[in-house]
Amino acid sequence: MRSRFSAFALGEEAYLLATWHPSTRPGRLTLDPAREWTRLEILGHTAGGPFDTEGTVEFRAHYRVGRKPGAQHENSRFTRENGTWLYVDAL
Repeated sequence: MRSRFSAFALGEEAYLLATWHPSTRPGRLTLDPAREWTRLEILGHTAGGPFDTEGTVEFRAHYRVGRKPGAQHENSRFTRENGTWLYVDAL
């Protein structure tokens, strides 16, 4: 989750697509360059340990657009394939 937040903050669309599960991955991704991601709060998680193949992460990602602050609250579902965690969707 932290690496995907960093990718959003840095505008790394290719990384975001590469870490998105193929069953839910969009054909393309266009990030809003006016949105500045400022902070990530991990609020909770389920599973996701070294022997798990699925897990969830509840988070709040803070951002600014101009001077206006905002936040995205989500509970994301991940699956591990070939040792790599992939974002599936939001619950």
